[in-house]
Amino acid sequence: MLDIQTSHSYLNELNDIQRDAVTTTEGPVMVIAGPGSGKTRVLTYRIAHLIQSGVKPWQILALTFTNKAAREMKDRIEKVVGQAAYRVWAGTFHSLFARILRVEAHKIGYPNDFSIYDTDDSKSVIKEIIKTTGLDPKAYNVGAVRSRISSAKSNLITPKMYAANEDYLNNDAINRRPMIYKIYEKYVAKCLRAGAMDFDDLLLQMFKLLYTNPDNVRAKYQQQFQYILVDEFQDTNFLQYEILKLFSLYNGSRHNICIVGDDAQSIYSFRGATIENILQFEADFPEVNTFKLEQNYRSTSHIVNAANEVINYNKRQIQKEIWTHKDGGHKIGLVKAMSETEEGRLIADKIIEQKNRYGLANKDIAILYRTNAQSRIFEEHLRRNNIAYRIYGGLSFYQRKEIKDVIAYLRLAVNYKDDEALKRVINYPKRGIGQTTVNKLLQLAEDNELSMWQCLSKIKLSTRAQNSLGSFVHIIKSGQEKAATTDAYKTAVYLVKKSGIIDILKAEKTIEAQNRIDNINALLDGIQEFTEDDVLDEGEDINKQERTLSNFLQTISLMTDQDQDTENQDTVTLLSVHAAKGLEYRSVFVVGLEENLFPSYLSLSAPDQLEEERRLFYVAITRAEELLQLSYANSRYQYGQVRYNDPSRFIEEISDGNIEATLSFRKKPEFGAPKILGKFKPLGSAKPKTLNIDPKDFKANPASEIAVGQKVLHLKFGEGTVVSIDERKVATIKFDSIIDNPNKRIMLEYARLQILES
Repeated sequence: MLDIQTSHSYLNELNDIQRDAVTTTEGPVMVIAGPGSGKTRVLTYRIAHLIQSGVKPWQILALTFTNKAAREMKDRIEKVVGQAAYRVWAGTFHSLFARILRVEAHKIGYPNDFSIYDTDDSKSVIKEIIKTTGLDPKAYNVGAVRSRISSAKSNLITPKMYAANEDYLNNDAINRRPMIYKIYEKYVAKCLRAGAMDFDDLLLQMFKLLYTNPDNVRAKYQQQFQYILVDEFQDTNFLQYEILKLFSLYNGSRHNICIVGDDAQSIYSFRGATIENILQFEADFPEVNTFKLEQNYRSTSHIVNAANEVINYNKRQIQKEIWTHKDGGHKIGLVKAMSETEEGRLIADKIIEQKNRYGLANKDIAILYRTNAQSRIFEEHLRRNNIAYRIYGGLSFYQRKEIKDVIAYLRLAVNYKDDEALKRVINYPKRGIGQTTVNKLLQLAEDNELSMWQCLSKIKLSTRAQNSLGSFVHIIKSGQEKAATTDAYKTAVYLVKKSGIIDILKAEKTIEAQNRIDNINALLDGIQEFTEDDVLDEGEDINKQERTLSNFLQTISLMTDQDQDTENQDTVTLLSVHAAKGLEYRSVFVVGLEENLFPSYLSLSAPDQLEEERRLFYVAITRAEELLQLSYANSRYQYGQVRYNDPSRFIEEISDGNIEATLSFRKKPEFGAPKILGKFKPLGSAKPKTLNIDPKDFKANPASEIAVGQKVLHLKFGEGTVVSIDERKVATIKFDSIIDNPNKRIMLEYARLQILES
């Protein structure tokens, strides 16, 4: 046992449990660190304490998940022990294993100066294999094949094992890719011949090096790394844990390994992380000392209590009870909206209110959502209110590649002279129009002072290239015809379908590709809402309400044409819950809390996945320090149609004592979903009036027949009474289903109203 010098001043900064976790240096140690419990301080002080107690810095291996975390760790340790901190082996799994492999790779058949292939390099190799093997590139989508190979490596499945695994082969056969095992075999061989490792190989080859133990390499590194520390252990995958087990065994019995993490924050299974690692740690290391950091220094009691209530619904967890000394504070708020548009407006209003009432800066506030596609509506309402914001860990909605690709097609349908749009999509999706052809077009346009589009019929190409170009021209021309004869939404749907962008993304069968598809669908939903929005804001000019594709493009162009924010600017942060892990804000809005969205519809049939969704919600609410607002919409556009949603079950799991809304107010109404398309559930608890009208029987009356005093039905707002009609044929209608501001101003020309009573 190391000599513990309790006189060290840094130990006085720790509470009793933290101090025990820092000073218990021998044997396996598990630190279960709840949100805001000082996890980073314990980890860094533990390393500093080891050095202060005589351990050589290079005998300490500290594994993190980001290089930034490793740098911050060293900086903190340096404040205690000085420059010795920078001799600690601290870094990510990939960076530190690459460092070892640079010395040892020749022992497993790789050169020590091996290349590291990034994602694009890997895809290029796989693409070449698919081509030379004579396989159909449409069936064997490069992204899907690469994802399959990556998954196999992360689970220690070699090409030979893959080829002998009936489950793998049957799955590939069902997906019409029975030759993946052969591609995998060729890919590994090709990388080895090239002296290259991909990112997965940095883990897999590290395991191979230790497991096969050439020249007793394992003993060498087991003896060097006498103390191993792992941050965010709940985010490790199967292969990473197997490597740690090999590292931690010294002289047959010594296990000086310390893992720090929180099973309740295990949210990355889609990346291969498994909660089993942390749940099974005590069984794998029976002599482990476990310390639970349960004091939350971040949040007020209502937030902490709500987090405990929610996570207690999960069956598979390490029991703990998080507490805080910050008693009282504000109860959790609940925002109920009729649509995602109203949700965006109400959240923007709440932000303005909080800034005025509590003196919050923009940077104190964050909006958290389940999927990145949800950012669009909040971006729009923040812009309307001149509230500066930034997208954390990603691009603004309209700056995402897939969105810019679709918009480029839409721009060409409106203006064929748009050379930038044409350059972007003339060969996307790939149609055999290479850069050589594009360069010829550019030169021809320059020589003749024409647009690239005008030169398409003049350029001389091979028959194959000419046919590909003709196919592209047909797509754009038919899109131009659509734009001239139909509305913005129908034109956009047509062009997205004809372009083939969705088909290309679907073929990838990856999480990233599905996210891109979701973003495109969110764009289409926004265009449909723009097309069908017949409600005027107070004082809005009716002449500006033409719902053309050109008008839509103008609107979003003005929204995205802005100076880039710098890191130091005062901005509201918009981010997914996955990206929010590890961050904290004085005020947090968790939005889109609806069944099938949060929790995701993909999780509802699988208990393990539903528990991960609950952990994700736990992470979301524990980002808040003082103020927490939850919100959901009764309806939202999804995949081109209005869908009606029940509030998320997670909202019900919070007791009345911690949230402003009573349980009866939060539960879904007993009378169920409204029977009339577009009729929203009321904000209160009263049962809505039931009409004997089936949605398929809805028939809008001509605008000329609408008169003051009539009872009418609107597809979006339900029943209402016409209060007045002005000289511009804008009607004011009071809707029964709306409690706040029930009077809506609607242009009769576009209103689509059915008369119920004259």
